[in-house]
Amino acid sequence: SLSSLPFCSITLLHCDCKTRSSRDVHTPTQTYRKTDAQVLQTFSHSLFTAPESAAALDDVVAKHDGLAPDAVFLCAGKSVPKFFLEYTDEELAQGMDYGYWCQAWTARVRVFSCARMRVQVCSRRAPGSDAADGPTTTHGQDRLRVLDTRAHDAPRIRLLLLYGIGVHIFFPPSMLGASLDEEKKTQPRITARLEEDDTPLTAEQAAAALLKGVRKGQFQITGNFITDLFRVSSREASPRNGWLLDGLLDLVSYIAVPIWSSGVDRQIRAHSEEHMHYLSERGVIPPPPSGN
Repeated sequence: SLSSLPFCSITLLHCDCKTRSSRDVHTPTQTYRKTDAQVLQTFSHSLFTAPESAAALDDVVAKHDGLAPDAVFLCAGKSVPKFFLEYTDEELAQGMDYGYWCQAWTARVRVFSCARMRVQVCSRRAPGSDAADGPTTTHGQDRLRVLDTRAHDAPRIRLLLLYGIGVHIFFPPSMLGASLDEEKKTQPRITARLEEDDTPLTAEQAAAALLKGVRKGQFQITGNFITDLFRVSSREASPRNGWLLDGLLDLVSYIAVPIWSSGVDRQIRAHSEEHMHYLSERGVIPPPPSGN
């Protein structure tokens, strides 16, 4: 939510210029202008390679006398939920492009600038909460989680401290909007069933939670109680958000998460016959021999 940053200069960089023009993105940003000194700008760039990400950053800093941004929020792109066997080779590769590389290249280019900043990574799911989602939903996001949750173990991420760079990752629950509506068009029935009790956030609610976590200096930021439970249960060596609170949440998750996980496993196994019939109907696997 741009209204959460009332006096900042803001650039929106859309990473898929094939589906949305700069003009489409630019118009709404002007409604949040608070002062004439603010720079509100938008660009459409592909961010799937290092040179493309470098060109995008060059456009961003042009109106700021070449000064790099104080903060970069890296939000993963689209998701096309399907069963693993349904994906084409191209779709699997695109899943990594949209879910990981569009953020990783941008972060790398920004680190090269060696200016003091914060890197914010936005993951679609809390770790462990993606039991039946397809790989274009989770595979790239898992790479983001490894990049973040092991950051205080991995020397390559620890070395960002040399440049005064702080790293955060945000685990929101589902977020309401056109993207979620689009995902539901291909979402497997079992996934929809497992997520039917989820409470999605609006974009404004998610932005407020994210900024609150950044201001508190939280390494892993969550959107609600459920994502907090998954955070503490998969925290590994990442810094705690609070010793007392995380200790209590860890105790709850130690009991609740395995119970939840076993329930999910039961539902998935019960869906197996229906799933095999679904795949054979679509020609993904051959139909069973007659009489079976």
